Amino acid sequence: MIIKVGIDARILSNKLTGIGRYTLKICTELLKIKGVSLYLYSPAPLLEQYVCDLNGAIIQTGNIRSSILQQLWGETYLPLWADKDGVDIFWGPAHRLPRMLTKRIAKVVTIHDLVWKYSSASMRPLSYMSERLQMPFAIGSADCVAVVSESTSKAVNDEFCVDSERMVVIPPGVDLIEKVGSFSSLQEIGINSPYFLFVGTIEPRKNLVNLLSAYASIPTHIKKQSQLIIAGGNGWGRIDLKNEINHLNISEYVRLLGYVDELTLTTLYANAQFLAMPSLYEGFGIPLIEAMIHNVPVLTSTNSSMPEVAGDAGVLVDANSIESITKGLIKLITNVELRMILAENAKSNAMQFNWGRSTEQLMAVFKSVVKSKGNDSL
Repeated sequence: MIIKVGIDARILSNKLTGIGRYTLKICTELLKIKGVSLYLYSPAPLLEQYVCDLNGAIIQTGNIRSSILQQLWGETYLPLWADKDGVDIFWGPAHRLPRMLTKRIAKVVTIHDLVWKYSSASMRPLSYMSERLQMPFAIGSADCVAVVSESTSKAVNDEFCVDSERMVVIPPGVDLIEKVGSFSSLQEIGINSPYFLFVGTIEPRKNLVNLLSAYASIPTHIKKQSQLIIAGGNGWGRIDLKNEINHLNISEYVRLLGYVDELTLTTLYANAQFLAMPSLYEGFGIPLIEAMIHNVPVLTSTNSSMPEVAGDAGVLVDANSIESITKGLIKLITNVELRMILAENAKSNAMQFNWGRSTEQLMAVFKSVVKSKGNDSL
């Protein structure tokens, strides 16, 4: 018996960030499962490099680029396409479900975070309105709500009072990558001295201004021991990092790389002294486990999901306190023994998160909700 899974794949029409990477990895793992057919829908063409990873999926796209028109597509064409293809279940991997899906189709939504509630000032206005309006419907109409962390589970329950039998925690996974470039290979992008790393979209929620201010307040002789490398594409919020770096007089110690390819990113993780991720809020924080899988400790925040994910491989700081971030940075830069202890814990902590296991858990949910719709042959 074949189970047909329809997926809102619009996020794969742009360069990958955290939720996009999650969506792509789950889709590629689902394609390995016998008896599963994937139907991927997007208002715009998927990026070619991701299509290569999705061999075997049935992909249907439009050519709509406008954000507002893409929202309209999601409420009109998307449910029509899913119904025409006869999908058994529809999965929304990024907080939304179409309102007009036929009742025959079982529905699962994945909720990664509640940024609109806990860090709304860090969002684009359109993104805020979209999340604020679409998430309540998605959670209310889904046969099952999958969340990525215990922290997000609590946040969803506090806000929407979801019955425990209708919600399941399924953390994302992490790739165990053996092909990693050497430290010397980073000279090609101008890195030739020890560094710590920030990875993420450049937007207010990532708290880069406080991180830079904290780094600037560190004594010069300590800054010379570890430069700051920032890898990530521009998001929103008009954050002028170059101007901020110049204003703080730390341009000789900070490198802005922008969006980097997967091999470069992996090499950056593997050769870093530690990852710095003092976010104002995270539903999970995938860069944490991406760093830890390479035996790299982390500096992260005491709020939301980050202590849960960092476990015993991190130094926790108050994201709203420059002084707290400064102390954490000094501790990790200067205390080699501490870094070694945290590094020993890092990989075993990250190994708890496995894409195959995550997909198996999600697939079990798919089968359960399809059966609840009356299809007992699965």
